Amino acid sequence: QVQLVESGGGLVQPGGSLRLSCTASGFTLDYYAIGWFRQAPGKEREGVSCISNSGGSQYYADSVKGRFTISRDNAKNTVYLQMTSLKPEDTAVYYCAASFKPCRWSGEEYDYWGQGTQVTVSS
Repeated sequence: QVQLVESGGGLVQPGGSLRLSCTASGFTLDYYAIGWFRQAPGKEREGVSCISNSGGSQYYADSVKGRFTISRDNAKNTVYLQMTSLKPEDTAVYYCAASFKPCRWSGEEYDYWGQGTQVTVSS
């Protein structure tokens, strides 16, 4: 069964950090670009970050550049999103997705999606 599972979300104070994980089962991530997306209540889904299948290229939305870092460990079939200096506006459900194509910001380009993990930034 092909599956992506996100973990690592939670409640954190402004300025805090979290590391999200995206682990695949039923297929290998080696050939896939992995994107992180988020959706806040009442807002459209937005792309946050993406990493190429080799890990050699990383892309970030302007809103998270300098604060978030995406990485991958293909041996563990896992991609990470390290989030630092978190702000209340980062509050959202975060999803990872796998694409057989190069990194794209459009969610329609992705083949597999996880169920999401909630990140809440609040004091």
